[in-house]
Amino acid sequence: MRIAMIGPFGLHPNKTMESRALGLARPLVANGHSVRLIMPPWHTPDEADKTWEVDGVEMRYVPLRGGTVGITRQMVTELLAWRPDVVHCFKPKAYSGLVAWLLWHFHRRQLRLFVDSDDWEGWGGWNDLAPYSPPQKQFFAWQEQWGMRHCHGLTVASRTLQSLAWGAGVPPERVVYLPNGAGIQTFEIFKTSKVSKTSDICQHLGQRPVLLLYSRLFEFDTARLVAILRGVKTAVPDLAILTVGAGLYAEDAAAFRAQITAVHLQDAFVEAGWVDVDELPALLACADVGIYLMDDTLLNRTKCPVKLADMVAVGLPVVAEAVGQVPEYVVDGYNGRLRPSGDVAGLTADLVALLQQKEERQRLGENGRLHYQTHFAWAQLAQRLEELYLR
Repeated sequence: MRIAMIGPFGLHPNKTMESRALGLARPLVANGHSVRLIMPPWHTPDEADKTWEVDGVEMRYVPLRGGTVGITRQMVTELLAWRPDVVHCFKPKAYSGLVAWLLWHFHRRQLRLFVDSDDWEGWGGWNDLAPYSPPQKQFFAWQEQWGMRHCHGLTVASRTLQSLAWGAGVPPERVVYLPNGAGIQTFEIFKTSKVSKTSDICQHLGQRPVLLLYSRLFEFDTARLVAILRGVKTAVPDLAILTVGAGLYAEDAAAFRAQITAVHLQDAFVEAGWVDVDELPALLACADVGIYLMDDTLLNRTKCPVKLADMVAVGLPVVAEAVGQVPEYVVDGYNGRLRPSGDVAGLTADLVALLQQKEERQRLGENGRLHYQTHFAWAQLAQRLEELYLR
């Protein structure tokens, strides 16, 4: 089978195509299918008109010529010339949404069209957070609603997105729940992980108890996080707080830094920043426990957090707020601890308890690896997707 996966942007800085599309494409190729990812690299224009291969998956960045109309036409022309059996448009918005619109109107009898939704893009979702213009917001909200209803099959990354699709009138038999696996390649890469940067950081952490903060900081009120960290540091004085990644917006990261400085927590922080994917598994495994916070919003309920999947995949016990998809990955008492969103005292107590109980952390971590492999490994998810294509 020839499968074209269409993206609204390239692999960086947004991660949908790198984590989700490529995560599904790799095992599909291993099963004997031909897969090509076609994307407009408008975040990284110097990479336009580039073709390469990743683990047997054909990667294609189209030229960025002719504005929105020209780029969309180029994407459709190239994918039709490749003669795919299936086209899967990741995100029903922007360029991939435009490609889906054209294919549905003019080519739906020649190929099977699928749409993937991994976030809520319209009102109450990214429209409320991203700095789009008013016309863009209106258009993206319309694209999302139209795209979900006009395809041969709809894949959704969360249970909430599944419910929203049903509510929009999509027949249940055409909606397939397909959560995210890890962004890292878990155990295979973990065994051969690069150690240059990771080794230095882990040596710096030494024998101190380590709490991992692996977040873009926009899913929750950072004042709540600071209150939790302050409480944990009071109970565990030699605590090290390892941060991986950075805030979605620079102003969020700056505000968070000011908050931790105001309560004298800055000396506990060890900042890794952005880390190469090959080094990430070993770095996450340097921590003793992870924290994952989410405000109870529509955007958060529709998300399927890859960062949370990463932590579970490497066997890190996680203390988390039970919003949206989180309870699917963190099962309370089995591979972590769950609390309602906003339960500062409970989250603090759970973190302190786990930092002081090595054997319990080991039990939860082993359960987490098994839970991930059983329910969220990309090979299993790709098999579910393959069945959908064939059906």
